[in-house]
Amino acid sequence: MSANPGLRGGIERRGLRDHVYERILELLLSGGLEPGARLGIDTIARDLDVSPTPVREAMVQLERTGLVTREALKGYRVAPPLGADQLAELFDARLMLETTATRMAAPAGPELLAELRRAQQQHARIGERVAEALDAGRVDLPLTAEYFAADTGFHAVLLHHCGNRYLLDMSETLGAQLHRMRQTALRGVPDVEEAVAEHAAVVEAFASGEIDAPVAAMTRHLQNVRERSLRLERGD
Repeated sequence: MSANPGLRGGIERRGLRDHVYERILELLLSGGLEPGARLGIDTIARDLDVSPTPVREAMVQLERTGLVTREALKGYRVAPPLGADQLAELFDARLMLETTATRMAAPAGPELLAELRRAQQQHARIGERVAEALDAGRVDLPLTAEYFAADTGFHAVLLHHCGNRYLLDMSETLGAQLHRMRQTALRGVPDVEEAVAEHAAVVEAFASGEIDAPVAAMTRHLQNVRERSLRLERGD
């Protein structure tokens, strides 16, 4: 039986939109655009050789995360990086969402535990490459993006297993990882070793079977990420 052409077309459109989204995100992280710079949909569409539609859809996604802003009749512009107060609020929201998701996902069955271990190992492997690049004095933007995608993938496992689709949607709208990636993109990720160890601790907490251990481990991890992000913002 042949594939439904409408379904196939929808998948292709989503794939194109995601590709455009990633290209615009790379542009935003590269440091080549100052805050307030205009992001013309038609110009970007010509540069990427696509129609304006996937560019417009990508901009809507980015606006939800706060990386770009939109003014009526003026279009989209590059948003300024978050200040310390906004970062603190963002990570407080993430702490509330993800500790709730962790509590709802516990206790872990074999499927969840296996997925968590795979995601943690993927994050650790890429983290090792990031650390090696930094030791060599290099900041690799595509590798940094890959690292944060693996980091997001680890947390997404728990959000997908918490049984509440709205928590997952709320977490994606926060865009916390995107803001953290923007914060570190040109300077490198300074806390790879700590983040990898904290993810491993979350996995082991689930594996222990202790009902409160996963929430405690996730709480420690997110509080630590919050403090490290704020120190980086302050330049400590």
